[in-house]
Amino acid sequence: MHRKVLQPLALAVSLALSGGSAFAASSFDVTELDKSISPCNDFNDFVNAKWVAKNPIPADRTRWGAFDQLREHSLETQHDIAEKAAKGADGAKAGSIDQKIGWFYRSGMDDAAVEKAGYDPIKGDLAKIDALKTPADIVGWLTDSTSRGRADVFQVAVLPDFQNAAMQIAYTFQGGLALPTKDYYEKPDYAELRDAYKAHVAKVLQLTGVSEADAKKQADEVLAFETRLAKASFLPVELRDPKNQYHFVTIAEADKVTPNIEWQKFFAAQHADVAKGFSLSQPKFFAEVDAMLKDVPADQWRAFFKVHTIDAASPYLAKPFADEHFAFYDAKLNGQKEQRVRWKRVMDAINENMGMALGEMYVAVAFPPESKARAKELVSNLQDSLKARIEKLDWMSADTKKKAIEKWATFLPKIGYPDKWRDWSGIKIVPDNYFANVDAAAKYDFNYQISKVGKPTDRLEWGMTPQTVNAYYNPTDNTINFPAAILQPPFFDAKADDAINYGGIGAVIGHEATHGYDDQGSQFDAKGNNANWWTKDDRAKFDARTDKLVKQFDAYEPLPGKHVNGKLTLGENIADLGGLNVAFDALQADLKKHPERNKSVDGYTPDQRFFLNFARVWRGSILPQRQEVLLNADPHAPAKFRAIAAPSNMPQFAESFQCKAGDSMVRSGDTQVKIW
Repeated sequence: MHRKVLQPLALAVSLALSGGSAFAASSFDVTELDKSISPCNDFNDFVNAKWVAKNPIPADRTRWGAFDQLREHSLETQHDIAEKAAKGADGAKAGSIDQKIGWFYRSGMDDAAVEKAGYDPIKGDLAKIDALKTPADIVGWLTDSTSRGRADVFQVAVLPDFQNAAMQIAYTFQGGLALPTKDYYEKPDYAELRDAYKAHVAKVLQLTGVSEADAKKQADEVLAFETRLAKASFLPVELRDPKNQYHFVTIAEADKVTPNIEWQKFFAAQHADVAKGFSLSQPKFFAEVDAMLKDVPADQWRAFFKVHTIDAASPYLAKPFADEHFAFYDAKLNGQKEQRVRWKRVMDAINENMGMALGEMYVAVAFPPESKARAKELVSNLQDSLKARIEKLDWMSADTKKKAIEKWATFLPKIGYPDKWRDWSGIKIVPDNYFANVDAAAKYDFNYQISKVGKPTDRLEWGMTPQTVNAYYNPTDNTINFPAAILQPPFFDAKADDAINYGGIGAVIGHEATHGYDDQGSQFDAKGNNANWWTKDDRAKFDARTDKLVKQFDAYEPLPGKHVNGKLTLGENIADLGGLNVAFDALQADLKKHPERNKSVDGYTPDQRFFLNFARVWRGSILPQRQEVLLNADPHAPAKFRAIAAPSNMPQFAESFQCKAGDSMVRSGDTQVKIW
């Protein structure tokens, strides 16, 4: 129902995994290797081509790979939990998490009730929007809708202060665009998609009783409105610069940028004390919003608000609304062939709005204590390996190394799930009103987040749920985070040889730790503050090395005429390269400590199996429409290039597979990238 505000510096790595029963028979099935392809020419196809050919993308997906399989496995476990909770909810302890998750799920699965309600749940909001006449009315709507966890024109989040990371402050971020990035509003390449968006806008307005002629007129107005917002917005690659994410101002300074928005009044309505100030993160954008309050007619604002209100609510409304939402955002924009079955969509809603509550139930059935203990050991080994690599760098001065080690020493690893769970006692969930539950959860979560303003940063708090198949590093609290759901095959398998685990979860651990020293993370110090800890000469050397990685990825062409954006994906690519090197070093240290483990399995040496499993993690395929969206908006490069890019820069890979100079998987001289 609301647009979830994401922490812009969480830097979560999108790891695609397979899992579940697919790995029960063997930790690595060597029969999947395509031996007609040389690993030295295309390592991704050598490892993954046969699997990809046998595993087409399901009709309700836009991509399918190792990741997606494991996510599906996690979702099935969550589904079982929700089904059992729904059956026992009426008899569960009043106000318990079991009861609330059970009722939330039951209400979402009640097709008849959802269809009977039609779009009644948002009629009140649409009527309030119809009453907006003046700039003050419009600001009033923005204030009220924000307090309910929505984000129509801009987003409000609570994060550590970039200049004092020990404290939490409010941030306002650019927003308001229904299409993926500003490019979709400006480039000729996307003219057809803009026409499709206008058709979609007209359709959803007609679903609420607007005449066809008026709906088409308003669709033109909505596109023009968003186009103006887009012109004042940063592109994703520009938002990688911390200076474009943080601009601390006093209330008086903010009011000068936006004279038509009284920020003290706005934040008072959110129950947030911003007496000392907040981050008006993109001043140019907010200045444009203020100008639009003065010169954009009220009826155009009303059309924009209505469409965004309908769009945000559509997945939880009657079938015509849900189907139209799917037709544009999933089918047209991303190429998805079929809508996901209802239970999966309901689970998505629970995860988005009460995911940590569900996570508490998930951990109880899906994450044994011994997995956490083993993961802690691996994290410790990888941290030692990273420290050793930093200390041995031949291009960094002693002064900068000292600061890098200080940052390393303050890393906080978090594994599996929070030590302390959130309190959900204040949220009211009912058994028979799906939309009301989504709305209540959105407001409850926003209130929870906004209550942190002015309070100390809690480094132990999690930004991902345990059931999420992912991992992340956060530079503002210097934590590396590994949810329970990723600590499964092919990333982590307690029954597998060490090479498999170091090539899987080891590379992930190294990846997240290396984020502390990527193009963004390197701009934050040991305390999480956006501060320079580099000498000028060392920074220049770092930039020269990362520029080579930018060029490497700029050359990759996943779609005809469409290249990877090396600058947009730089942070993930640095982390892949550094993480894989760190993990390989850790494996060597482990094998030295346990020489009895240094033996071939299924005809492959530990070094080879290390790289084989790393590539397996990235197996998969993707629809071209979805790939194009990700090329424009996602800081992660396409998976098939991640499987080959880091290994191709490592002499250890060439040695493991007896590759020679001139082979595609061997980069040398000026083309070889060495950073961490």
